[in-house]
Amino acid sequence: MISVAELWGTGKELEVHQVLLRCVAVFILVLICIRIAGRRSFGLKTPLDSIVTILLGALMSRAIVGSSPFVPVAASGILLAVLHRLFAMMMLSSPRMARMLNGTRICVYADGNFLTGNMRKALVREQDIMQGVRKTIGKESLEDVEKIYLERNGEFSIIKK
Repeated sequence: MISVAELWGTGKELEVHQVLLRCVAVFILVLICIRIAGRRSFGLKTPLDSIVTILLGALMSRAIVGSSPFVPVAASGILLAVLHRLFAMMMLSSPRMARMLNGTRICVYADGNFLTGNMRKALVREQDIMQGVRKTIGKESLEDVEKIYLERNGEFSIIKK
């Protein structure tokens, strides 16, 4: 009979079947973490959501390749998901907390003018804004544009006249 250690593996020297088994386990664990964190964790792409996504991926990869013990990594992944959910709930009840964690939109173009002070604050150039215009409305000119915002998730929102 095969022991758990032979099936699951220990340490960094893992066989192919052990890595594959760990991969399946981590896949299921990450699905559970995503359900705990909520739908927004991969949908809104705010700074908070990006942090959780990056950390969860980096953390869970360690469990697959055996560079860290599986149970502490799994517990840490679940903790990340719970923290994300708690922070999201705090942002719902506190606009100040939402601004602090996710920032606010920045108007970078209004009334026919680029707002250079806001552009500097947002760290964007006119070329960046025009790229957003081309991608969003498919035009090279701003004649039909009333305002342009750099949203919290880094995308441009174009308000037409």
